[in-house]
Amino acid sequence: MIINFKSLKNSFSYALKGIGQVFREEQNFRIQIFIGFIVLVFGIYLRIEIWKAIVLILVIASVLVLELINSIFERLVDMLKPRIHAYVQAIKDIMAAAVLIASLGAVVIGILIFGPYLY
Repeated sequence: MIINFKSLKNSFSYALKGIGQVFREEQNFRIQIFIGFIVLVFGIYLRIEIWKAIVLILVIASVLVLELINSIFERLVDMLKPRIHAYVQAIKDIMAAAVLIASLGAVVIGILIFGPYLY
C-alpha cells in the first residue's frame, strides 16, 4: 500500500478551501468556531479532566460538521429555487433546526461540564 502524497495534499487543500468558503460566507459558522475556541481555552484554563475535554471537542466538532452539512443543503436547494418546489424552504428550516438542537445540546453539555468549576 503506497500513499500518494500529492493526492493526499490535494484532498487536504480541497477540504481547507471548503472550510474557508463556509467561514467567509456563513456568519453562524464563524460564531460557532469562536465559541468553540473560547470553550476550549476555558477548559484549558480550568484544567478540566481529559475525558471532559474529549467530550467538548466531540460536541464542538459535531456542531461544526452539522453547520457544514447545513451549508451544503442550503446550496443544493437554492439551485431548485422556491418556485420549483414548496419543500425548499422546509428543507432549509429543518437543517437549521438540526444545527439548533445540536447547539442547544452543546450548551447543556457545557453547563454540565463547567458548572461544578464555576459553582
